[in-house]
Amino acid sequence: MSTNLQAYQDYLVKEKNYSPLTVRAYLDDIKSFQEYLTGQSVNLDEVIYPHVRNWIVTLVEQNISTTSVNRKISALKSYYKFLLKVKQISVNPLLKHKSLKTAKKVQIPFSEKELQDVFLDNDYSDDFEGIRNRFVIELFYATGIRRAELINLKMTSIDESQKTIRVIGKRNKERIIPMLDCTLNLLKRYKEQRNHLEVINDKEMLILSKTGNKVSESFVYRLINDYFSTVSKKEKKSPHVLRHSFATHLLNNGADLNSVKELLGHASLSSTQIYTHSSLAELKKVYQEAHPRNKK
Repeated sequence: MSTNLQAYQDYLVKEKNYSPLTVRAYLDDIKSFQEYLTGQSVNLDEVIYPHVRNWIVTLVEQNISTTSVNRKISALKSYYKFLLKVKQISVNPLLKHKSLKTAKKVQIPFSEKELQDVFLDNDYSDDFEGIRNRFVIELFYATGIRRAELINLKMTSIDESQKTIRVIGKRNKERIIPMLDCTLNLLKRYKEQRNHLEVINDKEMLILSKTGNKVSESFVYRLINDYFSTVSKKEKKSPHVLRHSFATHLLNNGADLNSVKELLGHASLSSTQIYTHSSLAELKKVYQEAHPRNKK
């Protein structure tokens, strides 16, 4: 790795407090551009905007999605802003770049019935794995936490006396989320089963595999996908859809947008407002059914 890239990596970790996954994604995108430049006999630090534009054309011709292209360019923007900051370059080659337009996708949440069904219709075994799986689904839906936040929960993250859970989110930002009694009751059952594991390698972590290790992001994704495949025909069945469902159902039932923003750990309301699309659909339905002018 070049000296500048190493310094940039240190900057992302130490100053920006980005997660290891985010840092790796940024570096992978920059290295991808670096590989492209090798064929052009150009160094990363010598780039001008036409090099970037030609790379974008190459990516589009490879049928890489607009969202992925924009993500890669976003990583490059961050890198060149850093080089400008440390005075390795005098002009940012992406200063006037505008992101490619993308079609807005409305995330479809699970319905309240689908959530009821996933808790009632699935045959959860009474052993460690069955109770853990139900607890994981419960945590996602009851708190709205992200997948990475869930797998990094510690035994000390939950304060049972205060009925709260402490979550470390993006950029190491901490938030406190209230917990429901039903979630705490399931926690007690899970902890009893956890204590009976033969080996516990990651003692401080809350969610463990049956071998006593911290669970992976792919494991949690498969868990959610498998259970919801039995109750939903939606194309996407992931932890993020559960987080989306959490926000949408709160808004549908009268929760304030600012409160949902705090629960989700969003930095601004603009991030939370994407969840109002489904809430608005529900509002329109109620409006159509209730307004006297619409009654025949």
